[in-house]
Amino acid sequence: MSTPSLGKVMVIGGCGFLGHHVVNLLVRDYLPEKAATGVSVVDLRCTRNRQPDEAGVKYYEADITNEERMTAIFKEAKPDVVIHTASPAAQSSTKVDNDLFYKVNVEGTRTIVDACKAAGVRCLVYTSSASIISDNKSDLINADERWPVIRGKEQTEYYSETKAAAEELVLAANDRVSPGGLLTNAIRPSGINGEGDTMAMYHIINIYRQGRHNIQIGENTNMFDFTYVENVAHAHLLAALGLRATTLAKTAPLDHERVDGEAFFITNGSPIYFWDFTRTIWKYAGNKDGLDKVWTLSREVGMFFGLMSEIVYGILRKPPTFNRQRIAYACMTRYYDISKAKRLLGYEPIVSLEEGIKRGVEWFQEQERLKEAGKA
Repeated sequence: MSTPSLGKVMVIGGCGFLGHHVVNLLVRDYLPEKAATGVSVVDLRCTRNRQPDEAGVKYYEADITNEERMTAIFKEAKPDVVIHTASPAAQSSTKVDNDLFYKVNVEGTRTIVDACKAAGVRCLVYTSSASIISDNKSDLINADERWPVIRGKEQTEYYSETKAAAEELVLAANDRVSPGGLLTNAIRPSGINGEGDTMAMYHIINIYRQGRHNIQIGENTNMFDFTYVENVAHAHLLAALGLRATTLAKTAPLDHERVDGEAFFITNGSPIYFWDFTRTIWKYAGNKDGLDKVWTLSREVGMFFGLMSEIVYGILRKPPTFNRQRIAYACMTRYYDISKAKRLLGYEPIVSLEEGIKRGVEWFQEQERLKEAGKA
């Protein structure tokens, strides 16, 4: 069976870290081959990560919680497929941040689901998170989609709670029964990195530049799944193709073949020891000689220093660069089984983990050069 065209694709959050990579792939690989007939982007601000005018991408600025505005955009763009990647960065846990997480991740997603139904959209792919099955203290070893989602009091990260709630909304909206019903699925990426990463990459490179790269928390025996951003974008488009094929098929797929109503973990399929990942970043950031001496601190000592950092920076009213959350993250085993995505979506990483790290560091360094040139 030939691969179906995606038709008109709308990328919500298409100027963000992940979203603009989805748009890049659509423009690079899908529009020239007529595998998509149009691309539109919705974002709160559309001034960054834009395609050149000749690419033909239509941009709409909007707050995705504004029902009236979203309804008008959907009416004009008439998308066949919607890929919803919009989300605040998961980096803080203040009252203000938590309110924003709920507003965008839950209320915004509810608005998008309603807009899809009102506009007769057939396919919706949602960017969830692999963190929704983590209680942030227990190891995840080769975890797959059968593992329970952690909710409520058991979920210590409110960002993950809101991502889980949004995924639940999206998958509950999947309608296999009604003629012309909305079909949905969700992608759960782990540890996204690459061009546009202003979180993990920024902090890890700064550790190297501050001369703290010879300090290690834990024994470096914990495996972790990181994923190059273009691979995550690729998985979203495969998920959309699967939904689109289902809507166009003359007969419904068998239950074990369905991609609608399903969630999929996505990684590079290359678990790596956590500190080996950071040292690969440092290698491309300039540390060519390796380390003669590594000072290893226990997790408990690291958590103590993280707490002290939080207290000091709290007094200074600044966000800490070294906190307990990041220490726990660095000491946790967390990797996933992506067999389901391989079997049902045909997913395979298209860029290796190390090549993705190299590209991410080069992008970071280029942004610094551009910034410095702008000051000159």
